[in-house]
Amino acid sequence: MEEIIKKHLERITFGDMQIHNHVAVIPLFSGNGSGPDYLTMKEAMESHILSVVEVTEGGHVPELKVQNQAVKPVLLLDGEELAGAKQNRVLNTTILLKELSETIIPVSCTEHGRWSYNSSHFEESGHIMSAKLRRVKNASVNENLKSMHCFRTDQGAVWDEIDVQARINKVNTRTGAMKDVLDAKQEDMDAFLEHFPLVNDQKGLLVLVNGEVVGLDMVSKSSAFKILHPKLIRSYVMDALTEKPVKAKETPGEKAEEFMKKINDCKEQRFDSVGYGQDFRYEGNKIVGSALVHEQMVVHMAFFQVTAAEKAGHMSSVSRRRSYRTNQ
Repeated sequence: MEEIIKKHLERITFGDMQIHNHVAVIPLFSGNGSGPDYLTMKEAMESHILSVVEVTEGGHVPELKVQNQAVKPVLLLDGEELAGAKQNRVLNTTILLKELSETIIPVSCTEHGRWSYNSSHFEESGHIMSAKLRRVKNASVNENLKSMHCFRTDQGAVWDEIDVQARINKVNTRTGAMKDVLDAKQEDMDAFLEHFPLVNDQKGLLVLVNGEVVGLDMVSKSSAFKILHPKLIRSYVMDALTEKPVKAKETPGEKAEEFMKKINDCKEQRFDSVGYGQDFRYEGNKIVGSALVHEQMVVHMAFFQVTAAEKAGHMSSVSRRRSYRTNQ
């Protein structure tokens, strides 16, 4: 494992566990410093210094064009959703956009029933794709990076899993929009959110459901995590809403420590990032992950526990009956 990332992992410490019903959240802290300065997507879009549009008037499903007018980089987090234009999309990977730049970014569609403009540009939807969708999307991206050196997903599988999520949660969505499902469950997710308060200097979280680790997210700046915290909590809680509470066989703390050890045993590959830095990809025993490194600092890392089928890039039992619309 890259020495920078190895040392970063060694310096992560756990905060006091927060528990509500069958969900447990462990705040993560780090003595690694904050690294390069940057804005979050939410900050940049609210200040009107970041604009996201279709790559052309006709659009292209797996790509969007981003203009960063800020004098500092902007962090776009893997799984963050953009709503508007011809259809809603999510980030396929974490990107640290260069300051004063124009960048083509890799995305996946999260609204398969619409391909027409409802606005000229995108807005931040307020959501991050659910943890299950993120972890399997990441496995799919990992496979495409190895075979084609591109940050592509299995788009048909993303649509299928959103359909499954809508059916399980009994949400009717006219255009098959993930945002409709998450908006409908907002009140339920927020009921959990109040039990998982942000802690001073917190930079990340590790989440368990029914005593089993779901995954972790961590960024280099506590000020950035403060902004991302509510969206990340909802992302992890979304899947937990449909899981029946069961008695855990082991304590959450033991499972969390075991998960951190498994990260160190992962196989590692490095790729050039779309923006600043290097994009590291990880695969291990029922685990997938990624880390963005820039200026000797881990800017963002995310690791997820996966099933054997998910690790292979398969999202749901539904066959991939939809073709991947690479041109629209």
